[in-house]
Amino acid sequence: MKEFLLLFRGEYKAMPQGDPAEWQAMAKKWQDWIGGIAAQNKWLAAGQQLSPDGKVVRPNGVITDGPYTEIKETLIGYCTIKAESAEEAADLAKGCPILTIGGNVEVREMSA
Repeated sequence: MKEFLLLFRGEYKAMPQGDPAEWQAMAKKWQDWIGGIAAQNKWLAAGQQLSPDGKVVRPNGVITDGPYTEIKETLIGYCTIKAESAEEAADLAKGCPILTIGGNVEVREMSA
């Protein structure tokens, strides 16, 4: 089995904004999706949801605020799974709840 990094991208403003029932419903979707992968013994590690604030370090010591607010889509979180191929990893990603709010999942094989 190979290891894959799943990167979740989307808009923070598309995430539930404070209604506890919305947050609980979204959390349940994530738990169900993760549970389905874990039941197949293919879940490796949960990442963390990322803060919308950060810094970007560029050559020559230039540091700017980031991520770029002028783009709609940003990196929201990540996790690692195992699968036989990139196609299988992508198939597992099809159920990711980020897709229900207009986001996407980037699937990347991790080098040994």
